[in-house]
Amino acid sequence: MTMATSSVETPLGFFAPSPLLGESDAMQEVFRLIERVGPTDASVLLTGESGSGKELAAQAIHACSARRDGPFVAINCGAIPPGLIEAELFGYEKGSFTGAVRSHAGVFERAEGGTLLLDEVTEMPMDMQTRLLRVLESRKYYRVGASVELVSDVRVVASTNRCPIQAVQSGQLREDLLYRLAVFPIELPPLRQRGADVELLAEHFLKELNAQSRTQKRLSALARMTLKQHSWPGNVRELKNCIERAFILADSVLELAPLLQNAATRGLEPAVDRERLEIRVGSKIYDMERSLIEATLDYFQGNKRRAADALGCSLKTLYNKLNGYSQSQECASN
Repeated sequence: MTMATSSVETPLGFFAPSPLLGESDAMQEVFRLIERVGPTDASVLLTGESGSGKELAAQAIHACSARRDGPFVAINCGAIPPGLIEAELFGYEKGSFTGAVRSHAGVFERAEGGTLLLDEVTEMPMDMQTRLLRVLESRKYYRVGASVELVSDVRVVASTNRCPIQAVQSGQLREDLLYRLAVFPIELPPLRQRGADVELLAEHFLKELNAQSRTQKRLSALARMTLKQHSWPGNVRELKNCIERAFILADSVLELAPLLQNAATRGLEPAVDRERLEIRVGSKIYDMERSLIEATLDYFQGNKRRAADALGCSLKTLYNKLNGYSQSQECASN
């Protein structure tokens, strides 16, 4: 397989600057599709479970496009409060609203001449989806509070961990916007369907860690067996975090089974019955709350607004909880 001359490729499918690796048939098909659509300006919709590598795929598309020397900008549409998303997308003028003490360029301006990734696009409020559709079709927009129209020269790639058809049926995504974004759809396979890629990726992450720490740590035979047996519900992101934790704990040989068993004991594995969550007596309140929140998010396929409604908390509270879990995990790894 060949790629655009600016990208660097190995037999494993490594696209610089995006470390997207894989020898499996499923990933080779992804590489083939990226090679086809990359040099065009077509809009791409990336679908796949959380942690499956959608942003890396977007970077690979950018790297083998004619826009590769331009900026690559990513924005998580589900992480921005509804009242701020228009300003984040299109920018605003000084004094256009309370707190606007200076002018600000939105992601469309910052990605000018390059590629813009709209991550979790199905989490965007419906009124903003209407505005986005109009901008994508006309390539024209205004900063908030501005009277001068701007012209956009941006290649848009969108991504979602939800089934886009179901998102349309449930009223989470405009059907006309779906057709505009999904000119060229690419589905990223979950890690459990990638066979030997699991060990390949684990070795890649371990090699990086060894290079950073100037060590020569290795995986045990049991760890390699664990790699094959675990279902990896968190996909590549879970695998990478697991390797990093095991690397920190190991003197010379990495073991994975204890880490994954502890995660299952804390209730961090997705429940078999998605409508029920079993909690062990004696579990810590922090762990029970985290398990409930993560299971609810899993049940609603990552839709934070629906999860917050079901949990009886505000969207801001849910984001604060999730940010807290992320920070505690980073601290535990340091």
